[in-house]
Amino acid sequence: MNKKIVVVVTIFIICFWIVGICRKNTVLQKSVETSNDGKIIKDEEVVDPEEITIYDIEEGYLKVPYNKEADKHSYNWSNLDKTGEYYKYNDDNYTSKLGIDVSSHQKNIDWDKVKEAGVEFAILRIGYRGYGESGKIILDSYFEKNYEGARAAGIEVGVYFFSQAINIEEVKEEADFVSKHLKGKEISYPVVYDLEKIKDDTARTDNLTSEEITNMALEFCRLAEENGYKPGVYGNSKTFTTKMELEKFNEYSKWYAGYPEAGGYDYPLYPYEFDLWQYTETGTIPGVNTKVDINIQFIKK
Repeated sequence: MNKKIVVVVTIFIICFWIVGICRKNTVLQKSVETSNDGKIIKDEEVVDPEEITIYDIEEGYLKVPYNKEADKHSYNWSNLDKTGEYYKYNDDNYTSKLGIDVSSHQKNIDWDKVKEAGVEFAILRIGYRGYGESGKIILDSYFEKNYEGARAAGIEVGVYFFSQAINIEEVKEEADFVSKHLKGKEISYPVVYDLEKIKDDTARTDNLTSEEITNMALEFCRLAEENGYKPGVYGNSKTFTTKMELEKFNEYSKWYAGYPEAGGYDYPLYPYEFDLWQYTETGTIPGVNTKVDINIQFIKK
């Protein structure tokens, strides 16, 4: 009789031990798999990850360090409406506007048709620096025409300068150029510093360090603000996470470039704050006879 009791108790202990292990494994698995905008839920506590996954249009999915100091966005992507022709967003805190960005590549634009299509803002290339050795600064040949056309159609305007500066002095030259060509013009959207990697070619900026890029972008933003404009910086997830010290730009507008159709994802794999999102470079808009970049702006209510 005593032996039977011992056997029953032993079996009970073994079963309890097995159930405990299974439950523990389930909890651990859940803690690893549950995440929210880069945060990991572990034992009901939100903790910072060591790294996050981003998507780069050239290199694909990449693991990069998580920046704890950079501001994070609070968009809930279940509120991103992609059912219509263009993206929309609306929740208790944010609404959105539709925009495009253009340059001489789009040539002649019928801005009235653009307005009728629902476009509310346009970011115009004001100029660029060549990426060859001389690095000459050039005014976009369609800037004046685009500015006048967009404004006449009732579309709000911002500008960007495609930089290939390699030092602070060249950044100052670029900022002065922008200020000169904006003199007397009314703009309500940011003046944006755009430093991009040149695809399939070498460029004078290829060997810049993240510290150098950060300091030059900060100088451009400082000068734009000094000249009375709202400063901003443009970049994709790789640029913002590996080529710049993003936490130093918390007070400035961020224009994020990320194309879901290129990477096969539904929303930005990017937890950091941005107020403008260039979500495609192959969009179509009535009044524009070429493919065009389409943007959504997130506006606090």
